[in-house]
Amino acid sequence: MGRGGLSEAGREAIVELLRAPKFELIPLRNVNDQSAFLPPGATVSVTASPAKGMEATLELCAELGARGFSPVAHLSARMIRDREHLRALLGRLDDAGVDRAFVVGGDADDPGEFLDGLSLLRAMAELGHTFRELGIPCYPQDHPDIPTPRLLEALAAKAPFAHYMTTQMCFDPKAIGAFIAARRADGVALPVHIGLPGVAELAKLAMISARIGVRDSKRFLSKNVRLVGQLVRPGGYRPDGLLESLEAVLADPVADVRDLHIYTFNQVETTEEWRTRYLAALGAGEQSR
Repeated sequence: MGRGGLSEAGREAIVELLRAPKFELIPLRNVNDQSAFLPPGATVSVTASPAKGMEATLELCAELGARGFSPVAHLSARMIRDREHLRALLGRLDDAGVDRAFVVGGDADDPGEFLDGLSLLRAMAELGHTFRELGIPCYPQDHPDIPTPRLLEALAAKAPFAHYMTTQMCFDPKAIGAFIAARRADGVALPVHIGLPGVAELAKLAMISARIGVRDSKRFLSKNVRLVGQLVRPGGYRPDGLLESLEAVLADPVADVRDLHIYTFNQVETTEEWRTRYLAALGAGEQSR
């Protein structure tokens, strides 16, 4: 057994995933300061929000790519007006050398042609996108606005267009494990990227909420209500506890967990400090995968 009772297979699986995770950033004013703490060449997933628009996502992806990072552009279906808008976005990302994207339905109140991620994925395929990798979200627990049967139908329909699915924020390892096992039983074979909340402070989450605008701040807080709940509990939240509770899933070849998607909430410095300390505690160095 390894650290804290971890099996050797579990420890190795966690180390492998932690060596080169994906870091999620929000295109806010502090993003350049915080991106300075990213490890060299890191994969960075850039979100899209109605308050900032797709332009902010594209600009940050281009900047990160020019600095040697590997950006993943979030394409929010409800923020894309029509096929011409989509064609222009795809062209700009191609020109910037961005060859990875994550397709979501999004939160825009006044959508254009695309009402959900599936309709956007279909249009992208018809236009002949150049992305070498596409990701889609999945929901181990629930979605505030979409019934679970509809989520599962949409996941099955989107799977042929995607290369992996990322679990949205969940603190229940049993729910995550049960969800993955059920999808494998359903025949959904997409590799899994585990969505892992990084090291966040309640005060800084509130600051981020304020910066993204009143309407978006309500969405931000509602989406992260479980994290807020974890932060106010005695002892707070630590990502390593969730990872260690998932060791059997991470080491299971049938589950096929390929990556960690770390929700940094633009708190890269504290999240990266945690990651390097935790790797050291697991007896691993900073070699890349």
